[in-house]
Amino acid sequence: MRVIRGRIGTADGYSFIELLVVATIILVLASAVMPLARVGMQRQREIELRRTLRELRTAIDKYKDAVDTGQIGGTDNQLGSEGYPAKLETLVEGVTTVGNASGRKLRFLRRIPVDPMTKSTEWGMRAYQDDPDSRSWGGKNVYDVYSKSEGIALDGTKYRDWD
Repeated sequence: MRVIRGRIGTADGYSFIELLVVATIILVLASAVMPLARVGMQRQREIELRRTLRELRTAIDKYKDAVDTGQIGGTDNQLGSEGYPAKLETLVEGVTTVGNASGRKLRFLRRIPVDPMTKSTEWGMRAYQDDPDSRSWGGKNVYDVYSKSEGIALDGTKYRDWD
């Protein structure tokens, strides 16, 4: 004779205590991952800020080189500008090349990039005549740019002080 053994009076599934323990473990793991994700996002924005500053400064340098080599000139190359653009928008709008009857413009940027820290196209600017540490723009030309963010980077420096 064969005896069939089975569970009598038990239900399949998880107890409330088991579910509570699993939920607690998931909560602890998630709370450990959140700061790491935040640091990763900040690091990514810092990389983007460095790339954007390099892009802007390279465009300013190319403009200065074009003035120095005589490719461009005219109203934007006035006395006191030292060969730098009068404003950032000049790099986007472009400047008519010297001796070009067709009106061809030499452009240095497609658009003014967004500061990843402030999420704005507003950049701090320094003129050639300004002090290197100045936070006010003299308005004569754009020699350098910096972020207007008051934040502090992962390495402890201020974003506005980045070279």
